[in-house]
Formats: sequence, structure tokens, C-alpha cells
Amino acid sequence: MVRLLAVHIQFLQNTTLEYKRDVLLRCVSLETKKAPISAVEAWVKINSSLNIAGVLAVTVMLAGLSMQSLADEPVAYEIVDDEAIPTSLTGTPGDPAKGRETFINRKLGNCLGCHAVTELEAEPFHGEVGPPLDGVADIYGEGELRLRVVNPKVVNPDTIMPGFYVVNGLHRVAGDFQGKTILSADQVEDIVAYLMTLKES
Repeated sequence: MVRLLAVHIQFLQNTTLEYKRDVLLRCVSLETKKAPISAVEAWVKINSSLNIAGVLAVTVMLAGLSMQSLADEPVAYEIVDDEAIPTSLTGTPGDPAKGRETFINRKLGNCLGCHAVTELEAEPFHGEVGPPLDGVADIYGEGELRLRVVNPKVVNPDTIMPGFYVVNGLHRVAGDFQGKTILSADQVEDIVAYLMTLKES
């Protein structure tokens, strides 16, 4: 049975987004030390000072913590010129059909929580904070997309998009989650393969 975590947070008017993130991470860390969770739902009470980026931080950080998606030992990869990871994490191409499923799965990638995709219009609740991904493969190459899934903070340190294949530089990570990534290498490659199908030209 899906076990939901209800988090009730009052965001004070003069707090920063960084502070709000810190509060959310602390709540998640305390909860995940008690028992494994298969899904997380955040009930967030916010005032008018919370901008849309704060709402996104709630959605992504909590929805991305499914125990089902935690990967095993991460593989090494090379970032070239802070722009791309040119080599597949698995050594083989991903499966775009599987990537599509991971992309829309609220317990895995939950990419639709932030990004709209016209091809997925039948799916509910497209986010509008991250850029729409229609035509994203016309703008970025495979290696550039892989880096943005693995660790988008390399490209934009201020982004609130989580790194889906990152284990270092994180704060207040519960013991059961340390050294584990949100997505597996196979899932990252599948999402990259799906993103490469999103072309308009």
C-alpha cells in the first residue's frame, strides 16, 4: 500500500529559497530514517511570498525520493568542458520507450512535474517552471542532454532541478540514501534516448 508523507510547512515571508529547500530536505531526511517509502506526497502551506520556484522545489525533491528508483553503485563518467557527458553511462544506447515511461512516472523521473511536452498532452499535470521540452533535441546534442539529466548544476549552479545521477555535494542525506542516485544509469540513458526523439525540425 502506498505510504504517503504529509509535510505541512509554513514559509515565512522573509526567508530565502535556499532556507525553504533546507527545511524540505530536513523533513525528508527525518522521515526516511524511520521506514522505506514507496511514494511521497507533500502538502505545503505557503503564503504569497513563495514564488513558483519554491513550489517546484517541493514537488521535485519529494517526488523524486522513491525507494524503487534508488540505484546501486554509480558508474564513473567524464564531463567534457562543463558542457556534455559524451559517453553513455551504460556503454549502450538507451531505450526511448522505457525513457518515456520513466519521464512520466511520478515515482521515478517525474519530469512532467517541471516540463511540458506536447507529445505527452494526454498525461496530466505538466509543469511550467522548467522550459518546455518540445524540440529539445534540435537544441542540444545527446551528451549535452545527458549532462543535464545527470547533474544540471554543472551547467547552471542556480537551478533547482535535481541531479538524477549525483551522490556528492548533497546535504542531510539519510543513511539509507547515501551513495545512491535517484535514477539508475539505465534509466538515465533511457530518458536521454527519449529526449533525443523530441525534435521539431
